[in-house]
Parts: sequence; C-alpha cells; structure tokens
Amino acid sequence: MGRSQDTFAKREREKHRIKKQEEKKEKMKERKASGKSKSLEDMMAYLDENGNLTNTPPDPKKKKTFRQEDMQVSVPKLEDRPVELPRNGTVAFFNTHKGFGFINDAETRERIFVHVNDLSVSIQENDKVTFFIERGPKGPQAANVTLVK
Repeated sequence: MGRSQDTFAKREREKHRIKKQEEKKEKMKERKASGKSKSLEDMMAYLDENGNLTNTPPDPKKKKTFRQEDMQVSVPKLEDRPVELPRNGTVAFFNTHKGFGFINDAETRERIFVHVNDLSVSIQENDKVTFFIERGPKGPQAANVTLVK
C-alpha cells in the first residue's frame, strides 16, 4: 500500500481548524447558558453634539433645530458666490514640454499650479501675469492667465 497523500502540514492545519470550531461552539454554549446576552439598550451607541460616539443618549436641551429652507444640498448659485478679483503674480517655473508650471502669488506668496490649457498666451519663467484662482482636483489652480505689459 502507498503512503497517505496528506502531508504533515495539511494534517496539522486540519487539526487546528477543527479545534477552533470546537472552541467556538463551546463559547456559544457558555453564552447561552449564562444568559449574559446583551440587551438592545446595552448595544446602542449615540452621537453627541461634538460628533463623538457615547453610550448615553444626547441631552434634549442641547438639540438644535434647522429649517429645511436654510439647508443647501447643491452647489451655491453663481450670484451667491463672492466676486473674486484677478490676482497678480510671477511665473516661478513653467515646463513647455510637459505643459504645466507654478505661479508665485504677489500678495500671499503662495505657489499656484498652472496648466497650459488655462493660458491665453505662452508664458516663460519670471513673466508677470494676472490670473484667477479656481479649485482644481489637487488644490488651487490658476485660470485665465494673461501676461502683464
């Protein structure tokens, strides 16, 4: 007769799996026998006014009410947005082959990303430009970039 196809590691894994199943069944029997199952109130979690989870219900005196008319679920209308003036800056870096660069804002000294699609004319490093700031996918981005003469 031939040897068994099961290796030592396979037999050990199978023993370990069976042992875990038996331990799990024993724990389940112990929980049922002791009657220490949690009630619904013990399992409830509440959210306080600061957004933290607690086991006590929130104080009804601190409850805030909101009117449905005051809630905005969509993007604000164009007339509600503040009017933004064009900013001045200097081109710190621009790679014509890759089509992007950075502008140093004259007021805030912030570096603003600029893409070739947002340019009205070609720019080079150290050019003085005016631009508007828009929200890009990775942060502020310059738009409507024009040269200052």
